[in-house]
This record gives sequence, structure tokens and C-alpha cells, in this order.
Amino acid sequence: MRSDPNRLRSALLALSLGIFSSTAFADTPEKKEWAVSHFTLENGMEVVVIPDGRAPITTHMVWYKVGSADEPPGKSGIAHFFEHLMFKGTSNHKAGEFDHAIAEIGGNNNAFTSYDYTAYFETVPSDALESMMGYEADRMRNLVLNDEVVATERDVVLEERRSRIDNDPSALLDEEVSATLWQNQPYRIPVIGWMQEMEELNRKDAREFYDRYYTPNNAVLVVASDLDAETVKAMAERTYGKIERGPDLPARVRPVEPEQNTKRTVTLTDERVSVPSLSSQWVVPSYNTAKPGEAEALDLLSEILGGGLRSRLYQELVVKQGIAASAGASYNGTMLDATSFTVYGTPRGEATLEQVEQAINKQIERIAKDGVTDDELEKAKKRFVRATIFARDRQISMANMYGSALATGATVQDLQEWPDRIGKVTAEEVRAAAVRYLQPSISTTGYLLPTMKAGN
Repeated sequence: MRSDPNRLRSALLALSLGIFSSTAFADTPEKKEWAVSHFTLENGMEVVVIPDGRAPITTHMVWYKVGSADEPPGKSGIAHFFEHLMFKGTSNHKAGEFDHAIAEIGGNNNAFTSYDYTAYFETVPSDALESMMGYEADRMRNLVLNDEVVATERDVVLEERRSRIDNDPSALLDEEVSATLWQNQPYRIPVIGWMQEMEELNRKDAREFYDRYYTPNNAVLVVASDLDAETVKAMAERTYGKIERGPDLPARVRPVEPEQNTKRTVTLTDERVSVPSLSSQWVVPSYNTAKPGEAEALDLLSEILGGGLRSRLYQELVVKQGIAASAGASYNGTMLDATSFTVYGTPRGEATLEQVEQAINKQIERIAKDGVTDDELEKAKKRFVRATIFARDRQISMANMYGSALATGATVQDLQEWPDRIGKVTAEEVRAAAVRYLQPSISTTGYLLPTMKAGN
């Protein structure tokens, strides 16, 4: 796992960047500048082209609709492990040749795996785009997977787990909280995998995973570039278009989460921790599973409750009471299945973790009882709109938005309609979301505590 841009709410902010089918470009100068093309190659590969004429630079991304939540039982970590294997040699290019070609032209590349998708990308001069497409198309089907390659890279991901998870108390607690929050859904399994299962992954596992999921009809190509859509389409047809379509995959139906009806706590005490902290989570619907308007209300609830320096949690706990060094909330609505809503806090000075937790719960209770003001709601909506404008500053951000949304089940129409749906959310709908979902009696709370020394 080289990186993980998993702040997925922002994916839906792509709406105001203007997403249109290639046959339905709007005619105003502003909309023409940001009009996005969307089409499908004959082999089933979906393509999105985002115009960005500021410089002759292109971001090229391939999103596979497979993540850790799609892994077979007992094979946790195979999605992330396979992401690593994709940087090995193919029958046409030896290992490292792709990376070397990118470095030679001053570009950069990376990849990441999440619960619902795996993505690979390069940012390069635009005249190198077709070359990048050629390399990516080649490793989509021609990867060399022998026992030596698989064993070597398995050692790498095992070491990555030790470094990123086992040596980090906060990461260990996050892993345990997820395994407690989710009782049946595969989101309870860490993306990187459980150590004992990672150790058993082999060439056969890798080959089966590759053959099943790495096909053009299970991928979305996203290109943000100064090149026009017809040029990009012609390149895609000459490279990806030559790959044979794979077997149709069944619908991504996963185990359904049972009704949440208990309060659960997870406590990790570790001598490496100097400042305690807590986070509480609830299972809530994502944009894919919510009733009309609920996900939008949860997005705005997250923003008002703990979305930044103007949020209720920050203003009350950090600024006014001075009992917290940090406090906030988050909602990740861009998931294939249900998702989580999180609040968190860290005490400051002489304040205790219990005081911070009580203060957080009080702010949730206030919203559930009295709702939010019209002024708060309108300001939250405006911050969302501003975020869409800022997102235009980075090619990779734009490509991430489109890729993550389409890889998790969103349609072009969903994206087009999202700004209007956000604009229609009422204060009562935000209050109702807090009442329905943020009940302390069904929360899962993780406490990260320092080890008490003798005499304390």
C-alpha cells in the first residue's frame, strides 16, 4: 500500500466540476471548460476524461472494482498484496522498467488499496500518456507470477504490516475497533490483512485473484489532462481496447450487518502512548445504501458537529471549554455497503478523557434535541461548494473523486444530481439523522491509554 486517499466524502464533490456524457456537453464557457467526458470501450472498460488545460500534464488512473472486502474467506490481505505484485515484471517488460520509464520523463506513480477498490496512477507529461496506457494495459493481463516473485513480495507486505500496524498503538486500536464495530460485514477485516493469513498467501491465490478481477470490464480509466477527449479515447482504444473482455463478475453482494443493539468498548493500554484519546463509531448508511436524503443529511451533520474549526465540537471543547487538544467528526459516505460515522477527541492539560467524552456526547444530544440552526446549515452547505472549487487545483484530486465514486457504484446521474440534493437538506433532516443513528447505547468506543507507572 503506497498511499490511501480515503477521505471519500469528497468524491461526491465532483458534481460541481461538471460531469456530462460525451454527447451532452453544456454550452456555457465555464461548463465547457470543466465538462467531463464519459464513455465505455467495446471490452467493457469505463472511461472518464477530465479536461484540465492549465499545463501539458496528465494524471492517468486505473481503478479496479475490487478491494479487501471482496477477498475470499481466509485470504485477508490478498487485494493489497496483489497491488504490490503489479509492480513486478510482465512477459513484455522486466521488473522496474515501468518505474524507470516514469522517472526518466520526470513523472511520478503510485497505487493504493481500500475496502472497495484498488487504483494505480501516474502523473506525467501529456505526450507520454499513450506510453503509460501501454504499460498499464500490459500489466493488466501479462504479469509474470512465479513462486520466487510471490514469496519475495509477501515478505515485503509482512514487514509493512509490522511497521504500519503492529508498531503503532493507534493503528492497532483502529483495527480492533473496526473488528468490534462490524459484526458480520467484511469491513471488519483490515485492508492490509491479518498476519497469520498474510503469511499463507501464495502464487495460486495471486493467480486466481488476478484472473478474476484484473480485466477491462472490471476497471474504470480516469484521465485528467490538457488533451481532448477524442484524443484520449483513440489512445485508449489502441491500448486498453486490445485486451479481451473478461468473464462477467457476479454482483458484489456481501454479508449484511445485523441490527446494532449494544454498546461496545475497546481499550488499548500501551507504554508507547503519552496522551490518551477516544473515538466513538456508529454503523450508518452510505450513499449506496441510504434512503433518499439520509446520506446528504449525515454529510452535513458531520460538517456541523465536527467538520473543522467552525464546528460545534471544536468551538465548544477546544476553544470555549479548553478541555480538548482536538475534537471532530467524520462521515465516509462513498462506500459500496454501509459505512461508519465517527466522533473523536483528545484531552488537554488537566482535563480527563471522561470529561472530553461527556462533552462530545452533550453536543450530540443538543443536536438530537434542539436540531441545528438555519445559519449553521447554510454555512455548511457553502463550505461543501467551496471544497469543489478548491478541488480543481489538483489534477490527482479530481481524478480521485471520479474514480472512487464510480468504483463504488455511483452513476453519472447520481453525481449530476448530488449538489441539488445537498441543497435541499433541511435542519429537521439533520436532527433526524442524529436521533436515528448517533445513539450512545449502540456505539462502539475505542480508548487509547498510556500505561500507568507504579506509584501513579
